[in-house]
Amino acid sequence: MPISRGLFLILLLSLAFTAYAKTHYHEFKVQEQAANRLCRNHRIVTVNGQFPGPTLEVQNGDSLVVKVTNAAPYNVTIHWCVFISFSHSHGIRQLRNPWEDGPEFVTQCPIRPGGSYTYRYTITDQEGTLWWHAHSRWLRSTVYGALVIRPKLGSSYPFPNPKVEFPVILGEWWDRKVISVLRQALFSGAAPNVSDALTINGQPGDLFRCSTQGTTKLVVNKGDTVLLRVINAALNQQLFFSVANHKLTVVATDAVYTKQFTTNVIMVGPGQTTDVLLTADQQPGRYYMAARAYASARNAPFDNTTTTAILEYKSTTSQPILPQLPAYNDTNTVTAFSNQLKSPGKVAVPTKIDENLFFTMGFGFFNCTPGPRCQGPNNTRFGASMNNVSFVLPNRVSLLQAYTQKVPNVYTTDFPAVPPVRFDYTGNVPRGLWQPIKGTKLYNLKFGSNVQIVLQDTSIFSTEDHPVHLHGYHFYIVGQGFGNFNPSSDPSNFNLVDPPQRNTIDVPVGGWAAIRFVADNPGVWLMHCHIDTHLAWVLQWRSSSKTELVNLKH
Repeated sequence: MPISRGLFLILLLSLAFTAYAKTHYHEFKVQEQAANRLCRNHRIVTVNGQFPGPTLEVQNGDSLVVKVTNAAPYNVTIHWCVFISFSHSHGIRQLRNPWEDGPEFVTQCPIRPGGSYTYRYTITDQEGTLWWHAHSRWLRSTVYGALVIRPKLGSSYPFPNPKVEFPVILGEWWDRKVISVLRQALFSGAAPNVSDALTINGQPGDLFRCSTQGTTKLVVNKGDTVLLRVINAALNQQLFFSVANHKLTVVATDAVYTKQFTTNVIMVGPGQTTDVLLTADQQPGRYYMAARAYASARNAPFDNTTTTAILEYKSTTSQPILPQLPAYNDTNTVTAFSNQLKSPGKVAVPTKIDENLFFTMGFGFFNCTPGPRCQGPNNTRFGASMNNVSFVLPNRVSLLQAYTQKVPNVYTTDFPAVPPVRFDYTGNVPRGLWQPIKGTKLYNLKFGSNVQIVLQDTSIFSTEDHPVHLHGYHFYIVGQGFGNFNPSSDPSNFNLVDPPQRNTIDVPVGGWAAIRFVADNPGVWLMHCHIDTHLAWVLQWRSSSKTELVNLKH
């Protein structure tokens, strides 16, 4: 049958764009090596001997093939923070990629010492900044790097083309092996020791001992437009970030463009990324880029240090100027910042909801016999949960493998859609609700369903801002507020026109957030709080997914 001229042109254009797409091949060697920070030497786990690890640079539509060889003494997996989904080929959707997502015992068993695994995936409809990191225990404290996704050939940024692009990866540093810090906390049931320093691109900065020589530096010319790709790779801390005397224009979050706005400071939760434009329009000199904690939990220890890098105008040697950062508990600044985040224009938000879920999250306590393994508050062990379920990871087979191969007795699908007991979530919680139950419980979502999840903070130990990351999806944040979510009145204030789209949402301290998405990406997907201390206390939820199901975890 002859092909029409119009169809021929469409096929020609399709082939042309396919020709522009590239496959990038990389090899990652995970290994231990000596590192010196804060006047001390100890061994850390790195990728290819780099800390942070290699920056991967691709274009929208490109594919990545990364062979990971584990030469470290610990099990490891790598999570890519990309929208791993169906591939599109001539209008046919083909399931292929949930296996590449990376969370240990969720989509894959860990890569054992001496072993290797090759990840293959395609970047689909994403532009901006993402990142990759270890997803096994606390190895991501040093095993991480930037993933930069540029527009396809022939496309451009929806903002002035920057003269300089620079990843700013915020992290934490411990003066001892982080696996030892984690093991101590898991043994005692108490909170782990906080980090000894915050870092920018692996360096604590000028304000720390023995750190000036290695301080991260970005040299610019006056008038340059600079795109800072800010990533919070910290294990346990939301962070404020600012540049002295310079305004920041927010242009993207989590590899999704935003309605642009200008601010003096941004807040980035663990797992989140924020792209900002900066114009080097100040008096030539040296200016600190600085980050410090946003700490929302009452009476909880945190790293109260400040990490710095230097924005240096070429040929200047002046003493750097520090920016004015918000107070550690400045929730008002966080709220004002998050309220400005919106999509660039009207978006297609799901309005007819098929699955209306309500998940409480927070801390609890497991009763135990007083002794060395019971050092939490009042001789307990810290626990964390969603809807009173403290998730237990399998240890012999991944959830995705158990689902696809029908392996029995690995998980159940009875995760509750709402809390088993209603209570004053942000008030005084009855003591009988302090102890969660343990289980490997998943929630099934029907393929194609429109999903709303209300995430509600609780106050058993303390209210706290929770950065919740959903694997395999971006979602719309349609509403946020403080106190207990009111299903009668709060939805009337939802933004269903231009809500921001993200893959990680900071649920307000002592409050709630409502997200919506279409469950059109089959797999076993993890939804979890990106504060790894909470993961150590088993604050996790998952929902399983087959061709018609989707899985999440907190």
